[in-house]
Amino acid sequence: MIKTLKIGKKSQIVLPASIRKKLRISEGDEIIIHSIGNTIVLVPKPKSYAKYMKGLHAKMWEDENPDLYVNKLREEWKNSNTC
Repeated sequence: MIKTLKIGKKSQIVLPASIRKKLRISEGDEIIIHSIGNTIVLVPKPKSYAKYMKGLHAKMWEDENPDLYVNKLREEWKNSNTC
């Protein structure tokens, strides 16, 4: 869904009702804003970051046993001459 917004007084924008309904955003909710190059990204702030991040990068460990990986790193650190 693409909408065009105008910047109002005090640099404010009004989110269209259709987008607010779709994203379940209500008055008083917080939104995260950041820029990527010339693009502005608005994201509803998660109610719980733990639930939002759950499962993130899970596929990263599909082909790797995390315990073996950590043990391998520990051995490398133990055998390094940096200490």
